[in-house]
Amino acid sequence: MMNYANSLRSNRTKMFVVAMSVLLLGGCATFSKDGGFNTVTTATKDRIDKDVTWVRTDSDAETVHTTVKKLLASPLSVDDAVRVALLNNRGLQATYAELGIAEANLVQAGRLRNPGFSFVRAQGGGEKRIERTYTFDFVSLILAPLATRIEGRRFEQTKLQVTDEVLRVAVETRRAYFESVAAQESLRYFEQVKVTAEAGADLGRRMARAGNWSKLDQAREQLFYADAVAQLARGGQTAVMQREKLTRLMGLWGEDIRFQLPERLPALPAAMIEFNDLEPFAMRERLDIQASRRETEGVAAALGLTRTTRFLNVLDLSYLRNSEPNGVRETGYEISVEIPLFDWGGARVAKAQAIYMQAVDRFAETAVNARSEVRESYAGYLTSYELAKHYRDEIVPLRKTIAEENQLRYNGMLISVFELLADAREQVVSVNAYIDALRGFWLAETDLQKAVGGKLPVSMADAKSPTDAKTPTAPDAEKAADPHQQHKKGN
Repeated sequence: MMNYANSLRSNRTKMFVVAMSVLLLGGCATFSKDGGFNTVTTATKDRIDKDVTWVRTDSDAETVHTTVKKLLASPLSVDDAVRVALLNNRGLQATYAELGIAEANLVQAGRLRNPGFSFVRAQGGGEKRIERTYTFDFVSLILAPLATRIEGRRFEQTKLQVTDEVLRVAVETRRAYFESVAAQESLRYFEQVKVTAEAGADLGRRMARAGNWSKLDQAREQLFYADAVAQLARGGQTAVMQREKLTRLMGLWGEDIRFQLPERLPALPAAMIEFNDLEPFAMRERLDIQASRRETEGVAAALGLTRTTRFLNVLDLSYLRNSEPNGVRETGYEISVEIPLFDWGGARVAKAQAIYMQAVDRFAETAVNARSEVRESYAGYLTSYELAKHYRDEIVPLRKTIAEENQLRYNGMLISVFELLADAREQVVSVNAYIDALRGFWLAETDLQKAVGGKLPVSMADAKSPTDAKTPTAPDAEKAADPHQQHKKGN
């Protein structure tokens, strides 16, 4: 009896040690205070100098609401529009939940499986039998550190992916902002073209009734007016579409959709910045490349785990305690192992190797595509700047000069009112083309920022300086091309 008692006491001590070890190991896996969001916040601040907020409490929601209302109180700049989108875009808020999911997987990987307990009470033939079994998954104890490292890499990868989504929303908002302002500005010029065309068509009808104009000339003026009406309708629809796209990105509804935009696009920088070694810079900064690298490393680690467990897939350790009818109690343990008789794990290893090679090739593709995007975006940036500069410094000033000379000739009765109106229409078209070229530059600059990872080596603000007073700007050209004023002078 003494040996039995000592054995029972020893077994209980061992079970207590095992149980305490399980509790201590499981307690090591805990959730962080920020849920990984501080990494996203820091990366966003470094790349685009913007703040982001993960709305998880009523206080967070109230702070965001107050900030958005304050930003919408005045005409939005492009930076303000991006701030509103990063704070108020609900799709972006949903993306932040990926951090919680990834961290939960990490914590779960660091916690051991719960032990099992089974109780059997059988009775027959006047006898009864009681069995008690405590089961513990020993494999989870062995592989917990490796599984934790794998999920840790995935958590870090998720942080990069979430940050990349933040930058994507910022880029899309910048594009939508420039598109919306340009469409709004172009719409005003389309309205001026319509006014000019309407004046010409009305004057043509009166002259045709008086017998001073041919039917062909009248039809030409009427056709131009009809085209101007159609062009105005298309311009109005484009303005609505671009504004609604910006509204969606900023997550606005209700009274907030009445936000104001500036009347004109930002002026073209006085000088263009030339960048060197953008490709290596992008390889270091782009988050999709960093995330792809982390994914490849995680797959490689998973391949090592697969190789480790190819023969040992199930390993259960059980503690037994049975009561026999004669009052004798039995204690001991049971080990359950899967025998690799038919499945030697080769298929799992081959699958893991194929997944790893797939990840390597996708990582290489991401890097190749990133380099190409940088070269393409930089070429577009250079071309769009030169094109906008050509319109600003050459075409628009020449159109203004022609308009002034035609006004002098009209005052001297050397040209007709129709020639004056036709020149006014052409000048408006040129100014509209300048708006389109200016829009193209800001979109190209946005695409270049995206291609290099959210920021440029040198800030574009360093290149923005007041333009030369001798160089006509878009507002000057707009004043010179006002067809309504020209028509008044012509009459």
